[in-house]
Amino acid sequence: MNETMVCVVGNVATRPVYRETVSGPSARFRIAVTARYWDREKNNWADGHTNFFTVWANRQLATNAAASLSVGEPVIVQGRLKVRTETREGQPDWMSADIDAVSVGHDLTRGTTAFRRAPRPESNPSSDRPEPAWETHPAPSPPADGSATGRAPDADNDEATGELRPEEAMVT
Repeated sequence: MNETMVCVVGNVATRPVYRETVSGPSARFRIAVTARYWDREKNNWADGHTNFFTVWANRQLATNAAASLSVGEPVIVQGRLKVRTETREGQPDWMSADIDAVSVGHDLTRGTTAFRRAPRPESNPSSDRPEPAWETHPAPSPPADGSATGRAPDADNDEATGELRPEEAMVT
């Protein structure tokens, strides 16, 4: 399981494209990552080379990314880097760098955002499985030495059953 995990900081370069597929929701967008450096001759910050990555999001991340991201917004993307080489339009050695996103979020060093928790889909509990009886305790098996409880009763145990009393088992 040797995968190249990356974390990139940049700006959303294209509007997220959302699709419902057979395997679930999918979204993709491009992110522009520009290196910044201090130019000593001009005595100020300058932009370096810009790298573009295609970010792929699936399932709930796809839904939330499509609803939350707009072009130009600063984001942080974490995921698996995939570099592909293809022949496209008759041109060999066309390369693309994709990120299979695990997490996407706004970069809060460059602005603010308001988080809204996405509603969870309702799940129907299986009706053919009975709910466990949480309040019942299994009957204690008799100890091998033949004594009644196998241990001496103490103040924290109910002498009749050997169970801890709830009010005395609590730690304060």
